[in-house]
Amino acid sequence: MTTSPYLPDPSDKAATVEAMFDRVAPKYDRLNRLLTLRLDVAWRRAAIREIEKPAGSLVIDLACGTGDMCNDLITAHYCAIGFDFSAGMLKAATTASPLVRADVLRLPAPTNSVDAITCGFALRNFTALEPFFAECARVLRPDGRVVLLDVGEPKSKLLRFGHKIYFRKIVPFIGGLLSDRAAYSYLPASTAYLPESRELVDMVRVAGFRNVTHRRYGLGAAQLVVGTAL
Repeated sequence: MTTSPYLPDPSDKAATVEAMFDRVAPKYDRLNRLLTLRLDVAWRRAAIREIEKPAGSLVIDLACGTGDMCNDLITAHYCAIGFDFSAGMLKAATTASPLVRADVLRLPAPTNSVDAITCGFALRNFTALEPFFAECARVLRPDGRVVLLDVGEPKSKLLRFGHKIYFRKIVPFIGGLLSDRAAYSYLPASTAYLPESRELVDMVRVAGFRNVTHRRYGLGAAQLVVGTAL
């Protein structure tokens, strides 16, 4: 894993990330729109299309933040519930969906109780991925869908260079001007916590999913992993 002065010590990661999201919550959605040129909206909707469940199905959005994904799930005619451990994010919520403050590595949800799970741009904020994927497998019904959206990195050297400049230089600068520089320095650096795409797919498969797929959006700036529970 690449080291960075912006990444917290592993023992402090959960508390540091929680405090960071509490601080940035009031401006988080607006900055997402600005920094992604509103592509985050299209990426979330593409993720929701992968759920492929009937209207009215129960979908839980993990690390839901202020409820952006929940709002899109409602628009797609799903019954959505959001879970997040940041009180600040939940306080700034802009959704009518029920929201629960909880650690998504230990969900307060019964086994085999939900039809699908979404998670947007949050994998790198968890203290460990294996228990998260295992918890997703636990709460999903058989044939339930897990849909994981996160940042990615372009394959092309030229695009990767441009992406690196934008994501690691411009994003912290704009984030620092409009919100919290430490937070918007951590967020690009935190991609170091994400495994390579092949390893990520393997981890989801081992956790108890079949037909696991991986695709890229925005010339590789975003990635989507989708799997079906056994």
